[in-house]
Amino acid sequence: MCSRRHGGGRVRSTTPAEDRYIVLSAKRNRRTTAQQVANQFLAASGKQISRKTVARRLRGGGLYTRRPVVCVPLTRQHRTAHLQWCRDHRNWTEQDWACVLFSDERKGPISNMQYYAVGRHHDQWPHAPTCGCEWDFTVQRYIDEVLLPHVRLFRGAVGDKFVFMDDYATCHRTLAVQDCLDSEGIQRLV
Repeated sequence: MCSRRHGGGRVRSTTPAEDRYIVLSAKRNRRTTAQQVANQFLAASGKQISRKTVARRLRGGGLYTRRPVVCVPLTRQHRTAHLQWCRDHRNWTEQDWACVLFSDERKGPISNMQYYAVGRHHDQWPHAPTCGCEWDFTVQRYIDEVLLPHVRLFRGAVGDKFVFMDDYATCHRTLAVQDCLDSEGIQRLV
């Protein structure tokens, strides 16, 4: 017969009640850093804890850190190309934009074509149609589950004026996707 002896490890610096306080204070303001939570905890309890302790308690409470996304700075060529694109499309009417299908990557199940005013592209075109797909698409899944059933169907309904706007995701830029679009006669919006 054997039994586990209590280890001689380091004693936790916070109690379960203090752990709940740390998680609650982080949930109240999602933008606070672990160091700021540690400072708030020091002011509230008078007990000094490290930033790493706060991070461990937050992970235990189901909260994980997120690294801010650093955008790639636009070069002079990017700005020139964006300006030219805007000049080329400034006179498009609502009917012209109605022929454009936007891809809308978001987490969740694949949806049929929907008209809704959510997402990056819909600030300018609130009634633009979108086709949704998941973030972890492989090229073949993208072709089989988005391009062929949804984009091809929408292209058939719109006709020759149809234009497809994807967001330059890696699965959109493969030769297999380009071959599929070419074989279906689907034009991309640059």
